[in-house]
Amino acid sequence: MANVSIYLNFAGNAEEAFTHYKKVFGTEFSTPPMRFKDMPPREGAPPLPEADKNKVMHMAMPILGGLQIMATDMLESMGQKLVEGNNFTISLGPDTKEEADRMYHELSDGGTDSVAPHDEFWGYWGTCKDRFGIRWMFNIMKQQQ
Repeated sequence: MANVSIYLNFAGNAEEAFTHYKKVFGTEFSTPPMRFKDMPPREGAPPLPEADKNKVMHMAMPILGGLQIMATDMLESMGQKLVEGNNFTISLGPDTKEEADRMYHELSDGGTDSVAPHDEFWGYWGTCKDRFGIRWMFNIMKQQQ
């Protein structure tokens, strides 16, 4: 079933923030946090510094009204820098790859920072910033495909 989540970016303290939010909202993580050390090595990419390996690549939890928040730690070792304005993304979980592709093409038209949806080890993923400055993510987990 299609869904929408708010994706939050943190400067290395995603797990601390979500542990706090878990208490605030009286909820549990949807899945255990996925760590950067769990990511398969990418050809040509430099190895992760030891200090970044245990940072959060992805985590999620429900909050109010069925809304789910998700998070990642932005890593300067991967060229990422957290600044106000890139600390959140609206994450869309469409039902099909075709719907993800359609929404990506329409939202990325005139926008920037685009990565077309494609297969990743966890599922089908892409992202863009639209011409209004809003960041969007398209994500279909493998078990949903």
